[in-house]
Parts: sequence; C-alpha cells; structure tokens
Amino acid sequence: MDLESVIEEKTAEVQSRRPVMAILTMEDDLLLFRGNRENFADIIRTGRDMGFIVYVLTTKNLNLSKNQLVGYTFNDREELWYNQLFPFPDVIYNRIPLREDELLPSVRGKINACMKHPRTQLFNPTFFNKWSLFEWLRLSKSTKPFIPTTKRMLSRTGLTQLMRKYNYLYLKPVSGKAGKGIMTVKVTPEKNLPYRLRIQMDKKSVTYNCATIPKLWSRIRKQSMGDAYIVQQGIALATVNERRFDLRALIQKNQRGQWDITGVGARLAGTTSITTHVPRGGSIEDPEKLLVQSFGEDEARKIMIKAKNTSLIIAKQIERGSGQELGEMSMDLGVDLTGNVWFFEANAKPMKFDEPHIRKKSLERIFHYGLYLYGKKKTKIGGA
Repeated sequence: MDLESVIEEKTAEVQSRRPVMAILTMEDDLLLFRGNRENFADIIRTGRDMGFIVYVLTTKNLNLSKNQLVGYTFNDREELWYNQLFPFPDVIYNRIPLREDELLPSVRGKINACMKHPRTQLFNPTFFNKWSLFEWLRLSKSTKPFIPTTKRMLSRTGLTQLMRKYNYLYLKPVSGKAGKGIMTVKVTPEKNLPYRLRIQMDKKSVTYNCATIPKLWSRIRKQSMGDAYIVQQGIALATVNERRFDLRALIQKNQRGQWDITGVGARLAGTTSITTHVPRGGSIEDPEKLLVQSFGEDEARKIMIKAKNTSLIIAKQIERGSGQELGEMSMDLGVDLTGNVWFFEANAKPMKFDEPHIRKKSLERIFHYGLYLYGKKKTKIGGA
C-alpha cells in the first residue's frame, strides 16, 4: 500500500470515531446536487451540534469500496456550498427528490447495494406508491377500518360502479406529490348535467359539468394523460368557516428504533381548492384550535389522541408491508363530520414542517435514529 493510501485510511479512521451520516441525493450539472438546500443545511447544522459528521452525497460519488468520499457541506459564514473528502458514512439518509431519478437502474442498483452492505445502514430506500400503500394497509385488521374504499382507475365501467355506490369520489395519481393532478367527481342525479368534475390546478380548481358518463370519462382521460390513478371514496371532512381541513402527522423513529409522533399539524383548504396542500392554496393552522371549533374541547382532545394512535398503527403496518427499513414518514389524516379518523396518504420523504416546534424536533429525530442505526451497524460488522 502506498503512503498516500495509508494516510487516507488513517485519516478516515480518526474522523469516523464520530458517527457519520450522508444525505443522499442526485448530482446536477449546474447546481452540483439536487434537493432542498435550506433543508440540507439545517440537517447538517443539527447533526454537527449532535456530534455527527454530516454531508451531502450524490449517487455518482457513492462508492462502496472507498474509505473516503467526495461530499458537500455548507459554510454558514460565507453561505456557500463546497466539496471535500469525508469518511465513508455509517448511515445514509435517502433524500433523492424525484421518483424518476430514484427509478434509474444505476440509482436503484446503488441503493440496493447499500442495503446489503455491512459498512453502512440506509433508511427510507424508496418513495411510496399510493396503490401499494392501500394494499399494505388492507392486509391488517388493525389498519383496514381507517382506509376509504380505494380502487385502481382502470376503466369507465369500474368508475361507474363506484359512482353508483358513492356520490363523491377522489381521483389521485399513483405517483402524485403535494396534491398535483387530483380530481373530484360529484354525482347529483337531479341536475341536467349530473356529473361534476373538479380538477386541481396550481392554487385553484377548474370545474366541468358533464351530461353523460362517456363525456365525463373522456374529460378524465384527457386530464390524466395516461398516468396511473386510483379512485377513492370521498369523505365529508370536518370544516371551519365552510373550509375543509385535515391533519398532517410526522412520525419518525426515535433513539430506540421505535416509531414515535414528532408532531401533528393541520392544513385548511383554500377557498377555491379541492386539496389542503399549501402549494395548492391551503394554509397552516393549529390542529387543536380547528378541532375545538368543529367538535368542542372534550371531543377535540379524544380525536387528537385517536389521530396520534392511528398514525403509529399505520406507520408500523406500512413498514411491515414494504419489507424495508423506514425511519420517517408524514401522513395525511382526515376527520369526518362525526369525528372518525381516515387515512389518505403517506409520504416516505416528508417535506419540511413549518411549525417551529415540529421542525426542531424533526431534525433532532433524524440523528436520534441515526445513532440507533450506528449502533446496529457496529453490531453487524462485529465491532465494539
């Protein structure tokens, strides 16, 4: 072994006495790497404060046979990102921002190799697929009651059958994000144009009234542009000032490797929006306040406890169904007019929560779980 290699190995050995976490993302020709830079900088700062070496690592620079890798870190004083050599990571936190990037054979190959490799622990290996989520949750008696009737949108006949059963339906893209591409169908038989289709645009919705099912189906197919969709029973959600709201729970694993509630927020739908997502016109609200306004104090307290318990039960079943090592997820939960809790969606790569107390705790939890995985890694390779 040459002198340079010996020095490199010794340097890596000294540095890696501290746990090392890499934030995995994609390379970018212009920007160096993709993803939410503000979020990455917050993660790096929190990790440093908690005794970690933390850096951003692109899939291109991820080499499982090296002791040191080129990564990116943030200089707070100069407000600049720069690259340097870092020790090989004990833990890899997958934050690849786009599904299409994660599905590239080269990327999937590296993620799969990391999951089998004794030197590192990778968590949250893939985005969720909406259809798979409902399949997993239907498998368990404990989670099935929280799931609205959900089918694949495959044909006009299938949609018609569901419209006979429910007069209000949601149509959601299987690989959608932040409410993009969502549509609703409302059936009002007494009207001349009985089928009302609402399509979510950027911050408002567009409505089409159709006279027949073939015309409705034609409009839906045109809008969906061949993307895979699910059809879901519409739930009449609780409202405040005639605006629907739902709950957003952040569930993360703690230092014992167990699922825990980091926080619960609420999102109030925009006046012309069919979703509560903030990018689509929704607003951030206090969940307790909205629940009290809708149900009164005593009932609001019970609903919040029910929502938290439901989140934990669902998170455990999603992980079981996926067969993968998961560390966090956000979850959209609806509360109907009678106070029942419904599951709508889960996201394997949660966006930043804007509520300061949830945000701070969420960053710390990444490293609490990182320490748990670091301990597992040492056991896996027979270390002390």
